[in-house]
Amino acid sequence: GAKVMLSSRKLDQLVAAASKIGGDTHVFVANAGDVEAADQAVEATIERFGRLDILVNNAATNPYAGRVIEVDEARYDKTMQVNLKGPIFWSQSAWRRWMKENGGVIINISSVGGLRAEGLLGVYNISKAGVIHLTRQLAGELGPKVRVVGIAPGLVKTDFAQMLVDNFGEQLARSMPTRRLGEPEDIGYLATFLASDLASWITGETYVIDGGAGVRQERGPAPS
Repeated sequence: GAKVMLSSRKLDQLVAAASKIGGDTHVFVANAGDVEAADQAVEATIERFGRLDILVNNAATNPYAGRVIEVDEARYDKTMQVNLKGPIFWSQSAWRRWMKENGGVIINISSVGGLRAEGLLGVYNISKAGVIHLTRQLAGELGPKVRVVGIAPGLVKTDFAQMLVDNFGEQLARSMPTRRLGEPEDIGYLATFLASDLASWITGETYVIDGGAGVRQERGPAPS
């Protein structure tokens, strides 16, 4: 199993997650949008484990729901700081401190929202569209030693998405070929594959994992 360093702003949540994961798992309190904290977390990881093979940029925030044309500067800046600036500078720190010489894999968690327009989530989706392009850009810049790949989940049953799950989850699930929302493990399985040597010829791409929500259609007669 992997040796894991978890990072987030809230120590209690980190400790709970580390306990659930078990094994050789440690925690480092940091704000994903803080460049100095990114450097400190990367240094702490290398000091603890002696290496940094995989970076997963998974942090996200969504403080604004509404039309893009009406967003205020503060909430726009917060969204971009965490969702787009964070992955850029955590990747930069990992590259400078380990991956430039030793190689590795960077996995950026985007969203299906980064591929489409939506009524109230435009600012969030803009940030996630940026992550999709960042993945392609870094793949070109950091290869061949470092692979950079992305995952664009649909609606997954997490604390972050709880409002959407509660209000739209059942209706959305009924319209999907798989008839269910995503579980965190669904994303984890894909990330594990992309981080492994089995995916050694994959870089620059972002993989949609949404239970088929993007191919919703009216039910017709069963094929004969």
